[in-house]
Amino acid sequence: MSVATQQFTLRQANQAFLAQPRKMLIDGKWVAAASGKTFAVFDPGTGREIAQVAAADKADIDLAVAAARRAFTNKAWAGMKACDRERLLNRLADLVEANADELAELESLDNGKSVNLARYVDVVAAVDCLRYMAGWPTKIEGSTIPVSVPYMPDAKFFAYTMREPVGVVGQIIPWNFPLLMAAWKLAPALATGCTVVLKPAEQTPLSALRLGELVLEAGYPAGVVNICPGFGETAGAALAAHPDVDKVAFTGSTEVGKLIVQAALGNLKKVSLELGGKSPAIVLPDADMDIAIPGAAMAIFFNQGQVCCAGSRLYVHKSIFDKVVDGVAGVAKGFTVGHGLSPSTQMGPLVSEEQALRVASYIEDGLKSGVEAVTGGRRLDQPGYFVEPTVLVKVKPEMKVVKEEIFGPVVVAMPFDDLDEVVTQANNTIYGLGASIWTRDLGKMHRLAPALKAGTVWVNCHSVIDAALPFGGFKQSGWGRELGREAIDLYMERKSVCAMV
Repeated sequence: MSVATQQFTLRQANQAFLAQPRKMLIDGKWVAAASGKTFAVFDPGTGREIAQVAAADKADIDLAVAAARRAFTNKAWAGMKACDRERLLNRLADLVEANADELAELESLDNGKSVNLARYVDVVAAVDCLRYMAGWPTKIEGSTIPVSVPYMPDAKFFAYTMREPVGVVGQIIPWNFPLLMAAWKLAPALATGCTVVLKPAEQTPLSALRLGELVLEAGYPAGVVNICPGFGETAGAALAAHPDVDKVAFTGSTEVGKLIVQAALGNLKKVSLELGGKSPAIVLPDADMDIAIPGAAMAIFFNQGQVCCAGSRLYVHKSIFDKVVDGVAGVAKGFTVGHGLSPSTQMGPLVSEEQALRVASYIEDGLKSGVEAVTGGRRLDQPGYFVEPTVLVKVKPEMKVVKEEIFGPVVVAMPFDDLDEVVTQANNTIYGLGASIWTRDLGKMHRLAPALKAGTVWVNCHSVIDAALPFGGFKQSGWGRELGREAIDLYMERKSVCAMV
């Protein structure tokens, strides 16, 4: 493992963006918090403050929800043709694409990830999501239904269904893919005609606020999109519990997801949740090692392991266990670690001091319990929030490092004997978000895939996500599905109309 040279200069547009205190977007205007409060945003690569951002509280959420409610019923939005909603989303996608380099740099600085990853994964995928969802407004249809009412044998009816936007939506997004998660949430809501109050994570609000500027530039009516940065216990809680919010969509930890559900009980608002994971990557003895070893490594080390579906539990057949573990460790040792804006960086810091301490504490707990680190196992002694990519062996199923979501560059590797054993081990978790199978045997793949309790099962790949492919989890990994047609369904109500003729 080497350390990248930290030499970079911010683009002038981003220098100007960071030079001024960032306000929140409410009713088409950039406004300060009602309390006047702001909070600091930090560069994870150095630990230094880079911006001050308005801190939304309940009063600001009230204003934003009221603006979203007015916009939802205003003819400028409620009366807009489906083809015009399509044009607006495509215009927003064009603007994100036109500002891709600027957005990637801002994302890297705010989150810590490599600027190349931000540019060619996060921004590209955000544009793709916006364009995919832009195709849906003109495809949202109802159906006619033949009705035969047994207790009215002589009556004739004309019955049909309509699909309508659910209304005002509160959306709370995480810090691991800030721009992409904003796109995942906003795109289907706007495609269906909903209005939105978006709360970005307090660690990473900058790209969402820049996206808000592009929303206004695209021409969305005032109040359709409102963006309120702030803390979960204040802004997030107020949004989830708000009596005039019709639906709340949350991506984040399972623990916070449960709090969201409790907060939503007041008016029984609809809830969709994309939560945690402890996803297994299963390497069978016939797997192509040239694909499986780097694939299993990137399943956990991509985005510093800060991925909800990261392959954090590596199950390898005992006949090839040492070879695969040594190979994954070799990939980890070969990473260039450094500031996200350094062109040579392959792995950046974790998002915050809190997250770095959390990940380091899991590693320390494992080592004290008898776990062995094949590589990594410590926090780097340098400015910023860096933790070494870590491969742990000699673990037991009951250990915290095996059972709990670490959300960092830490994988636990375990041998297995046969398919039945590995299915049992892989499913022995409260989560069910993703899983991957590495094999050249289609028969074994078709036996394993249905047996794994996961929302997505990848074969000879991991964390491959497309805007058309539904994404979500079983068990405590969430409710509902992001992306694909299922995401459109999350933001719609179905109405039946029955007329006697």
